[in-house]
Amino acid sequence: MPALEIGQQVPDFTAPATNETSFTLSDYRGKSNLIIYFYPKDSTPGCTTEGQNFRDMKTELDAHDTLVFGVSKDSMRRHENFKAKQAFNFELISDEDEAVCQLFNVIQLKKLYGKEYMGIVRSTFLIDKEGVLRQHWDKVKVKGHADAVLEAVKAL
Repeated sequence: MPALEIGQQVPDFTAPATNETSFTLSDYRGKSNLIIYFYPKDSTPGCTTEGQNFRDMKTELDAHDTLVFGVSKDSMRRHENFKAKQAFNFELISDEDEAVCQLFNVIQLKKLYGKEYMGIVRSTFLIDKEGVLRQHWDKVKVKGHADAVLEAVKAL
């Protein structure tokens, strides 16, 4: 599947989320900008830091009508535990069947200790209130990333 293009309407999707909710993209149309970030695995150092960074800028994001959602292939049970332990003030989307990951083209060949495997490449997507992709960060390095996303939100 081709990658989403900047300026393109993001196709609608629905997926299970924490707090016994489900996420449907079109529910936010006309209401909120969205930061949807994909990360490899709950409770790992980089993924924890990234989530904490987004958590800690909630007040600033609220001022710009922007909501955060994290996505990984972890189960709802793992997500609920991770969210509670880190006091995340946003929902986590479970994508065990990789449907959302495929939509955003974030499942790619990765290498770890010389082994190749298919996995989630840390990526972030900024979607405006009309459901249009405004910015995309691929192969994200956690340090300073949330700040760069916040600056892009302010520029919307």
